[in-house]
Amino acid sequence: MQFTQAELKGVWLIEPTPVIDDRGSFTRVFCEKEMADFGLATRFVQHSRSHSVRKGTLRGLHFQEEPHTEVKLVSCACGAIFDVVVDLRPNSPTRNRWLGFELTPENMKQVYIPAGFAHGFQTLTEDAEVSYLISQFYTPHAATGVRFNDPAFSINWPLMPTAMSERDRTWPLVRKLVS
Repeated sequence: MQFTQAELKGVWLIEPTPVIDDRGSFTRVFCEKEMADFGLATRFVQHSRSHSVRKGTLRGLHFQEEPHTEVKLVSCACGAIFDVVVDLRPNSPTRNRWLGFELTPENMKQVYIPAGFAHGFQTLTEDAEVSYLISQFYTPHAATGVRFNDPAFSINWPLMPTAMSERDRTWPLVRKLVS
């Protein structure tokens, strides 16, 4: 597996390296030792999947508040997505900066998202499935989000949203969370 530190401290792009022969391929997508060697979380208490039927579906930007903050390891199991992370850490020099990654089953890339980041994605194909390893249990009273189109972030989503939950459409702007 190849680990690349992203521009936002704590975010990692992880690229499995398949072994290919005449039978097909074998790929390790998680290794506790390799993750620990980079100082990354290795304990994940939930494995969740989402399925979006429409191209352009937007989910997020989600996070859990203290003390229930979570680390996520995200990959795309079917279709293609534009995966976005936003730094919400209060004392971070990159607060409110975002990064986007295209994830597909073919490129096998995974995004490691540390605590303190909001996360969301937009589907680039129909029938996209996203897989999440999550370090904390879902805690409804701690689950929250920020608006996908918040001008404080200026995220360049690749498509106009075609489907989105009302909750995701109406999350507060980040400045309202701070005040």
